[in-house]
Amino acid sequence: MEKRITLKPGREEPLQRRHPWIFSGAIERVEGNPEPGDTVEIYSKDGAWIARGAYSPHSQIRVRIWTWAFEEKVDREFFDVRVQRALLRRAQERRDPTAEACRLIHAESDFLPGLVVDRYGAFGVIQFLSAGVEAWRGVIQDALLEQGEFAGLFERSDVDVRELEGLEDRTGLVWGSEPPPELEVREGDVKYLVDLRAGHKTGFYLDQRDNRRAIRPWIQGGSVLDGFCYSGGFAINAIQAGARRVLAIDSSETAIGQAARNAEVNRVPAGTVEWRVSDIFTELRSLRDGATSFDVVILDPPRFAPTSAHVHRAARGYKDINLLAFKLLKPGGRLITFSCSGGVTAELFQKIVADAALDAGVDAQIRKWLTQPADHPVATSFPEGRYLKGLVCTI
Repeated sequence: MEKRITLKPGREEPLQRRHPWIFSGAIERVEGNPEPGDTVEIYSKDGAWIARGAYSPHSQIRVRIWTWAFEEKVDREFFDVRVQRALLRRAQERRDPTAEACRLIHAESDFLPGLVVDRYGAFGVIQFLSAGVEAWRGVIQDALLEQGEFAGLFERSDVDVRELEGLEDRTGLVWGSEPPPELEVREGDVKYLVDLRAGHKTGFYLDQRDNRRAIRPWIQGGSVLDGFCYSGGFAINAIQAGARRVLAIDSSETAIGQAARNAEVNRVPAGTVEWRVSDIFTELRSLRDGATSFDVVILDPPRFAPTSAHVHRAARGYKDINLLAFKLLKPGGRLITFSCSGGVTAELFQKIVADAALDAGVDAQIRKWLTQPADHPVATSFPEGRYLKGLVCTI
């Protein structure tokens, strides 16, 4: 029997607009007893074929679409072609030869839902984030190894979304040489030590690559507060841009230790950066109460809203930290603030920052909008792919 999904009446419109997700509430009937990751045929209530996708019975995103072309089969050739196209796009669009780390495959926006592949120098890191790509992991790995020219391929399928998909975490070497405990990668005139085994995401925040340089024109000497500093990317770039003093805060002792090593690798003058292990919410209030002020405050928090259900709570958190940041700025100071929560739209984030400025009693201007780099594309039919939002504000 065909493995088949029939939609409820009127629920086919997002698919006709080529949005790649079907939520559980849109499904009227499941036939053929599909297993996790199985390919299923999608039909409208009136029996018209719409698309072909991967079934995930444990997730609210019940189906992720592979193709809208009836003649296109989901097989080894399908993945060979899609991987090849993604890698070719990256090779053609590579604008910065000094950047030794980049994203090669960006999941839904590269038309491979749930698959993330990053390159760090000679090493690749892969994440299988959905039941569909998990079912085709062997085929996908073969396609990458045939086309990617890696010294080693390491898996980091150890993120929360796998639990939502009913999948266990998986990490470890997939093929080739083991990566070193800390791999040095270059980004312009800055070098970073990256831990591919345990670093955040696939080892580093590649999506902030352009923004780490974009902040430099806004650093005009003076003092900088770098909140949620992780391994020091923004702090080190601030020093390179001429900041005289940086206070860099993160709650992770491991991250602060790596940031300090990155400062040494880049020969940051001793005493110009204070690396502080602490809770940023507590520190912002303490600095405010102590009447401390800065010329620039940078906020790059972790994801506050993993799903749309968490948006209200996340909005409160974003407003809190941005309000405190505005209060810490000197007259004419600059706030560089980010949200990486997919559930928080760019419009909502701008409203949150505007409300924070109002409650802080400051008049602020948005001078620049920031986002993810070109190797993290956004499919026109998948606006959720634009998850990283940033604003440069002056007061």
